Amino acid sequence: MTLFRSVLFWLILAVLGALLAQVLLQDPGYVLVRFRGTDYSTTVAVATGLLFALMLGLALLWTLLRLPFRAWRRHRARQARAKLTDGFAAYRRGDYVRAEQLLAQAADSGDAEAIARTQAARAALARGDEAAAKAHLDAFGDRHPAASAMERARQELSLGRSAEALLALDLSAAQPLPPRGLRLRAEALAASGRSIEAYGLLGALRQQQALPASTLDALQAEWAAQSLQQAGDANALADRWDALPEPLRTSAPVVSAYASRAAAMSWDEAATRSIEHALDAQWDESLIDLYGRLPVTRFDHRRAQVERWLPAHPSSPALLLAAARIAHAQGQGPQADTWLPRAIAQGAGAPAWELLGDAAVQAGDESRARLAYANALRSQRGEAALDLPGRGLRQQIADTAAIEERDDHGVPRLRG
Repeated sequence: MTLFRSVLFWLILAVLGALLAQVLLQDPGYVLVRFRGTDYSTTVAVATGLLFALMLGLALLWTLLRLPFRAWRRHRARQARAKLTDGFAAYRRGDYVRAEQLLAQAADSGDAEAIARTQAARAALARGDEAAAKAHLDAFGDRHPAASAMERARQELSLGRSAEALLALDLSAAQPLPPRGLRLRAEALAASGRSIEAYGLLGALRQQQALPASTLDALQAEWAAQSLQQAGDANALADRWDALPEPLRTSAPVVSAYASRAAAMSWDEAATRSIEHALDAQWDESLIDLYGRLPVTRFDHRRAQVERWLPAHPSSPALLLAAARIAHAQGQGPQADTWLPRAIAQGAGAPAWELLGDAAVQAGDESRARLAYANALRSQRGEAALDLPGRGLRQQIADTAAIEERDDHGVPRLRG
């Protein structure tokens, strides 16, 4: 396109020159110049040619005069690029002192001030000099406000100061924030206990593709769970829960956060119902473990739910332990004792041994309690547990037996 424009320009210029020549040939004109008592006369054509020649000579002289300065600027630009490249290489090698020096020089003498000065600040912070890092960022002045704000926020977040990071990003001069700035702002909001606001930025982050889709999905679940935990009252909790998409309302971390917060607000029905819905959609050992530990009542309802799940998941250690916990909370020690040995044999670990010890204490069986508590410690250390007295071989085989599990279509499930 540039070549075409140049050819077109010269063609038009040639046509205009030809037309001008035709006019001048018909009437060459007369030009008279009087300077210091001397008269100079010529034709219009000659005067025009002399004027163009003078202009061309002045342009050529100006170009020659500028050559040293242009050469000097090119030399400085090459030096700045070399310092920038060497500075980044030194930073990658871990030579932070040299990297800081080279990058600061590149920022002062080149056009890449934003990237050079922010990287110099990172090099200073990498060697533990917060004052030098702040000085590099202060050197921006009013230039590159977005780059300066994002680097300040990144450094404040790395030091655990989320409030200061938000102050840096909220500067009016730095608006609108680029995708990386939005990401930093969302992280700062989440770290400040304002996860509901961070969750609200996910749409913009997805639209601008600030992070991979898998990372954004993980952050969505994380911030959703945090926002539920930070709900101040039951109304806020219900609103945030209802606003979540259906896949998140069956996600184990999100459901755990909602159920725990609802239980803390004495909203027992909502706490248990959310876990039951999630478990019916997809079985999760962590959720059924929480179901048994929830500080809520509704013991009969929860026991009925556990008994409904047991035929489908007879070898689930968390489910067996949940059944024992609920029976223990109802004061049905003998019933809990029937679940606990099988839960232990299926891998419930230290929590099951501790519950067994608690049940033995309530029953007044001191030796059994000591053995159970000792086995809880052994389980935490990865050591083999001591055998419980009074359990025959047939009972031990029944405890450790892996019962075949089938799905709703009658197809056996693979264990693990």
